[in-house]
Amino acid sequence: MPTPDADQSLKLELRRGALVLAVLSQLREAQYGYSLRQALAQRGMPIEEGTLYPLLRRLDAQGLLASDWRVGDGPPRRYYQLNARGAALLASLGETWRELVTTMDGLLAAPDA
Repeated sequence: MPTPDADQSLKLELRRGALVLAVLSQLREAQYGYSLRQALAQRGMPIEEGTLYPLLRRLDAQGLLASDWRVGDGPPRRYYQLNARGAALLASLGETWRELVTTMDGLLAAPDA
């Protein structure tokens, strides 16, 4: 049986693999960092600022997001949204995710007696 530290480490590793898909899924509409964190947390995927902001910058640099600064009632905020490449990647990753879930469900099911 894994130690509690190993167990937690493996769970975090598994979760990290899903973060890109989770973030992309919430950027169909423009969001700034804090609103994105809130949306993810409300849907059961809390994410730390120190993880989210570097991920957003990386996705933007990879040409998957459109981003712009907006000034309104408060400090300027950088909004991010999927562009065409990001939307295509979301569709592709979503399909891969669903296939993986189906496969894992089969692997994790109790063996036939």
